Amino acid sequence: MSRISTDQVKHVANLARLAITEDEAEKFTKQLDAIITFAEQLNELDTDNVAPTYHVLDMKNVLREDIPKQGLPREEVLKNAPEHQDGQFKVPSILGE
Repeated sequence: MSRISTDQVKHVANLARLAITEDEAEKFTKQLDAIITFAEQLNELDTDNVAPTYHVLDMKNVLREDIPKQGLPREEVLKNAPEHQDGQFKVPSILGE
């Protein structure tokens, strides 16, 4: 028994703005049914004694330590700005008057 119909495949293709032929719809129906069948095998696994995890590998945060440091002086940053006002970049308005 197929878990997905050709009409469902055509509907999803339409939502994805994909033009598929009748032959492709049949082919994709068989392929997606095989994928669904494979995924349903996971329901047969006994996971009662498996602790929940957010990642399959035992990984730690490998980022550098976040240490604050002095940034560039405001005058240095603004010296190459086409326009600035009151210590800030001045940009054209995009919302209108």
